[in-house]
Amino acid sequence: MSKAPSWSDQWGNGGFGSDHYEVEDEKVKKSSGSSKKMAAGMDKAKAAAIVGADKAKTAAVVGAQKVKSGTSAGIKWVKNQYQKRTSK
Repeated sequence: MSKAPSWSDQWGNGGFGSDHYEVEDEKVKKSSGSSKKMAAGMDKAKAAAIVGADKAKTAAVVGAQKVKSGTSAGIKWVKNQYQKRTSK
């Protein structure tokens, strides 16, 4: 005679179909969903960082050009002042 599993074996504490299994399934579903959201968030962060880096690079280039032109103008002014003094 084969022995069938009892009610407590099937539905008891931690058995097949218990709340314990359902909670674990929900945790797995939640974690996989949050990892997808996290990956999407990381993609957005990377895109924002790239845009920010491009803006910073552009600002640095423009700033360097202004410094270069300002320095050039300053040197020309100093040369002109020197030439005015020495030519008199």
